[in-house]
Amino acid sequence: MDLSDLIEVSAVMPALKANSKKQLLQLLAEKAAAVTGLPEREVFDTILQRERLGSTGVGNGIAIPHGKLPGIERITGIFARLEAPVDFEALDDQPVDLVFLLLAPEGAGADHLKALSRIARVLRDGDIVGKIRGTKDAAAIHTFLSQAPASHAA
Repeated sequence: MDLSDLIEVSAVMPALKANSKKQLLQLLAEKAAAVTGLPEREVFDTILQRERLGSTGVGNGIAIPHGKLPGIERITGIFARLEAPVDFEALDDQPVDLVFLLLAPEGAGADHLKALSRIARVLRDGDIVGKIRGTKDAAAIHTFLSQAPASHAA
């Protein structure tokens, strides 16, 4: 699975300003609503409900909030590079500055897990993460995410 299948350039926010985890999730939901046509509140409630189960901050300044929604037609991603990191209650207690929101249809099952796995693998690559943190260009960020080597791809 290639991340270019999940995310469009228009879904990359290269210099997002957020002051808190809640505000960050609201801004991601707003962008997701614009990209998918789903109600913003529904997206926000879904990802907030998932966060209540445990933070999706995976460490190294990265978070992968996700959720399944009725009405979404395909697995869709939204990516944000934050101007300044925010506390995300991450596993390593480090603030987050890179966020990949993943939304999937309710029946996505294994495809949803494969997409999460692929995102995690790409964002564990120090070179890619360094390049993303070094630019505010949405197209460049999209390219870095999309051109990640697909070794061990599910």
